[in-house]
Amino acid sequence: MQYITVPPANSQTPTGLVVTLHGWGANAEDVSSLVPHINLPHYQFVLPNAPFPFPHSHLGRAWYDLSVENMYQGLAESRQILTDFLLSLEASTGVPLSQTVLSGFSQGGAMTLDVGSKLPLAGLVVMSGYLHPDAIATNHNLPPILIMHGRRDEVVPLQAAVKARETVASVGVVAEYHEFDTGHEINLQMLDLARNFILKTIV
Repeated sequence: MQYITVPPANSQTPTGLVVTLHGWGANAEDVSSLVPHINLPHYQFVLPNAPFPFPHSHLGRAWYDLSVENMYQGLAESRQILTDFLLSLEASTGVPLSQTVLSGFSQGGAMTLDVGSKLPLAGLVVMSGYLHPDAIATNHNLPPILIMHGRRDEVVPLQAAVKARETVASVGVVAEYHEFDTGHEINLQMLDLARNFILKTIV
């Protein structure tokens, strides 16, 4: 899996690891522009590219096909690739999963909920994401979860965030939940909340 890594500013062993998954049609370069705004200089960021090409742009990537509603063609393959990638990171970074936060936007947020709910991570950050069918397994201990969503989101409706919050609550996890008067986007307030959440969950 191709990825960008941003090491700690002090070149020391990272305090923790933050893996961020881009949305449908974006790529790791897009996500890398957010790293300075999160302001976690002692953490390492890992920004993977999704495995599939985006059909409408040679630069974009996709975690799975969205051309047919609710079909998610390629999801099983992406799920396995991402799981294997996350499990490999301790060997390459020296940071265990227990000090790793998985985050994602939109389709990347859906992958965060799906794959992240089955691994012993420090936490999950979901921005404008949604749940795949049967993504939350009841036989796993879920990590702490932060869910953020825009009320005016026309791509992934707010109800998707509400459903995700209710679903994780049904298995005993009260997610930190925030709504914003925005559309399908990441704003600076979201990044501030993500920063605070990461600082709380990686100890």
